[in-house]
Amino acid sequence: MHPAFSVIVFTVASGAGYGLLFVLSLLIAFGALNPSFWLGLVGFGVSFALITAGLLSSFLHLGRPERAWRAFSQWRSSWLSREGVLAVLTYIPAGLLALSFTFFEPSRGLLTALGLATAVCAVLTVIATGMIYRSLKPIRAWYNPYVVPGYLVLGLATGLLLANGPVLAFVPAIAAPLQVACVAALLAAALTKCLYWRSIDTMPAFSTAESATGLGHIGKVRLFEAPHTQENYLNKEMGFRIARKHAAKLRLIALAGGWFVPAALMSIGLALPATAAIVLTLFAVPLGLTGTLIERWLFFAEARHAVTLYYGADKV
Repeated sequence: MHPAFSVIVFTVASGAGYGLLFVLSLLIAFGALNPSFWLGLVGFGVSFALITAGLLSSFLHLGRPERAWRAFSQWRSSWLSREGVLAVLTYIPAGLLALSFTFFEPSRGLLTALGLATAVCAVLTVIATGMIYRSLKPIRAWYNPYVVPGYLVLGLATGLLLANGPVLAFVPAIAAPLQVACVAALLAAALTKCLYWRSIDTMPAFSTAESATGLGHIGKVRLFEAPHTQENYLNKEMGFRIARKHAAKLRLIALAGGWFVPAALMSIGLALPATAAIVLTLFAVPLGLTGTLIERWLFFAEARHAVTLYYGADKV
């Protein structure tokens, strides 16, 4: 499918934002972080900025953005609607947690309750985002058990990358465990995506031209004449193709530059003073986000809709 830039930005930005929000919320809930003005301002500020920017960019992909509010009414049947509802609901405990942690010194019980509620809402929102694609049976590459885990582990990996900077600067006492967790999450992201790519490369076709037309009993079915005399929306959006050799190169770039190199930098930072570790983190963050952008682009570019069977594809 044609990779829409707005959707790619949305998934990467919101995933990283929710990942950072999840990490901060859990650390606060379990008492690893105490109320701090600068840590709260930087940590929650970056998180809310990414989440809000991602949500706003998603509106650019809508045909009629002014009607976006209607999507909230279909939460009983639509994962897109559920994602929107959960995204808005997450702002409530997250906002209260950010205000309490940054500007006040609330009780430990309140911080724990708000931290756990925020972490749960963040996870549910990311799951809903992944389920938007996981629930689409006509697209074989998305109707895959690795899609939702991929969204979760990528969000966690980028969130931990972003969390290391402010934590190293303001709470060095817990920096080492957080760096170890970041390395583990980056390697888990690489493993999950390798398993996903292996799955979509080897899994059998869901449908063929013969099964789609019901003419398989006659023999091999081929396109006699195109349904349209010129390119249309379905050709451009649903029939986008990327050469296998280009996809293989982009996969390697995402693996090496996006996850393995940042993991190596974070590992080296474990043996260095906090200042040097922060510098390495500043290099690791853009690399990790760039690798995730490439992976998200591939996630859309390698997907083929079943409708392409009526435009000459032999199987999907």
